[in-house]
Amino acid sequence: MNKITRTDVLGVNVSAINMDQALATIKGWVDRRAAHYVCVTGVHGVMESHDDPSLRDIHNAAGLVTPDGMPLVWISRMRGFKHADRVYGPDLMLALCEASVNWGGRHFLYGGAEGVPELLAKKLKERFPGLNIVGTYSPPFRALTPQEDEEIVTMINASGADIVWVGLSTPKQERWMHAHIGRLAAPVMLGVGAAFDFHAGLKKQAPRWMQRSGLEWFFRMCTEPKRLWRRYMRNNPRFVGLMLRHALVSGTI
Repeated sequence: MNKITRTDVLGVNVSAINMDQALATIKGWVDRRAAHYVCVTGVHGVMESHDDPSLRDIHNAAGLVTPDGMPLVWISRMRGFKHADRVYGPDLMLALCEASVNWGGRHFLYGGAEGVPELLAKKLKERFPGLNIVGTYSPPFRALTPQEDEEIVTMINASGADIVWVGLSTPKQERWMHAHIGRLAAPVMLGVGAAFDFHAGLKKQAPRWMQRSGLEWFFRMCTEPKRLWRRYMRNNPRFVGLMLRHALVSGTI
């Protein structure tokens, strides 16, 4: 399989990729039992990484850093990667669950509030008959003790999972995946954040036209203003400003 090219966006090496390539790459990892994690990253993840070099390094060590937001897709295309398209966490979850029914992939759901991963498992199995979900776990909203963490690793490994979906939000989920690479027997971990709540039916997704036009952030901010207004009002203008400065200095976007 051809190696996926990456493009540097404020220090984060974003994979120039589309959904079909992402699915093929992940299936290849499962077949070869090659351990990797996937960071599904938009402007928020890039800006958090810009401010925190350790998080930037975690992203750059990932098997894939998929362009979760349209600004990263537009940047990739302007740099010549015309095939690049949005690989949005919730869409990736549905596409991979559907595809894995045919090849018997085993899934573990880690994250979400109490009861959410169980509800998500029920919804996904209703949507994709034959989907093999081998375990769920909602971790407490605090740091785990070493003993608790070891028990979780043992539980996930005992499930025989091929794919571990991690719904802890950025940057917590990226740090968790990086800390558990090599400790989990599952070859693939994917950090998909709000996909747990979306597909469990607990939160509404933006209309597709808003997703494709780069306005999903506005929809989410309006539906969760207390939690998200600071993130978007701080990160989005800074991202635009930094990219413009980069373009002025380098002569390219």
